[in-house]
Amino acid sequence: MPKKKQKSEESGNAGDRLNIRIDLAGGLRIGPGKIAVLEEIARSGSISAAGRALRMSYRRTWELVEDLNTGLGAPVVETAAGGSGGGGTVLTQAGKAVIERYRAIEVDAAAAARKHLLALNRFRAK
Repeated sequence: MPKKKQKSEESGNAGDRLNIRIDLAGGLRIGPGKIAVLEEIARSGSISAAGRALRMSYRRTWELVEDLNTGLGAPVVETAAGGSGGGGTVLTQAGKAVIERYRAIEVDAAAAARKHLLALNRFRAK
């Protein structure tokens, strides 16, 4: 009796994933780490909370944000000083666009890679 195919073999994506890093001509690199920082800032409303959630220092979190700001020539976050009002951080339109475009590239790349992932999965020990 033939073996049943595993779901990942049939779909080519159940356990498979691509990691995309974009190297723009001007030297800016955008990858999973910077996108995670932006998404966590959007969720938490704070650079320090984003860093804590991602288990990185405030300094490192801010460096990733600043690298995006410099590389894009536009801020990806807006900050308000703390104090009695609480302060906080929100994404700018540029920050939201970076996430949206990056995620769209991931979807398109995964679709394009699907048949190749299926082929690679056929080599796995059965």
